[in-house]
Amino acid sequence: MLRLKRLAVFCVFAICVITALSFWALRESGADVRGALLPPPRSEAKLETPATGVIPAVNIIRNADAQWVVLAAAQTGIPARALQAYVRAAGAANQSAPGCGIGWNTVAAIGFVESAHGAYGGGSLTEAGQASGPLVGPSLDGNGFAAIADTDGGALDGDASWDRAVGPMQFIPSTWRLAGRDGNGDGRADPFNIDDAALSAAGYLCARGGDLTTANGWNRAVYAYNQSDSYVDQVRGQATSYAGKTGITG
Repeated sequence: MLRLKRLAVFCVFAICVITALSFWALRESGADVRGALLPPPRSEAKLETPATGVIPAVNIIRNADAQWVVLAAAQTGIPARALQAYVRAAGAANQSAPGCGIGWNTVAAIGFVESAHGAYGGGSLTEAGQASGPLVGPSLDGNGFAAIADTDGGALDGDASWDRAVGPMQFIPSTWRLAGRDGNGDGRADPFNIDDAALSAAGYLCARGGDLTTANGWNRAVYAYNQSDSYVDQVRGQATSYAGKTGITG
């Protein structure tokens, strides 16, 4: 009888250990331990129609159709200039990583949560896509935020002591150094330009998540952008709302 009791206790202990290790492994992989909730529906924009008789090159990223942009901007409240950047960024990211499957509405949801599409603090985006306001986040000095010592000498964020997230997609300078890309073709990657920032965000999400059409892929990607379950939920909700308002076509 004593041996049976000991065996039962051991089995219960083993089950607890295995369960704990499973949850740890899920968290380390970036998966949602609450069950890897489904990714938001993927919405696809209507793209510009090539001129009659013109066959677009395979590696050319087409812009969103102008009339579609006007309508979708009114439906979602996303500034037209930002919407153009999100659509182009998703297209470019999917061309670079065909297995990614990121929707423009996920990129847009990140932009909304991070900076209200560049409007945080009363700013806006210029016709060229530049943020009119500073769009610099709080000092990451460990006081209510992660502690990240300065990595750029204050070049991007104006803080030579601690890093601060910058631009409409709120990149930390050290991350921007690795992920920053030129999205408008002017020869430089600028985190304060929505074309550059959106393309960089889309590329970063694809690199971290892999296949964003899957539950684990999408959750892993967004969690890597900001390691907070509530953040992931907020982005999912916003992306789902954008898809619902503009139509789910993909």
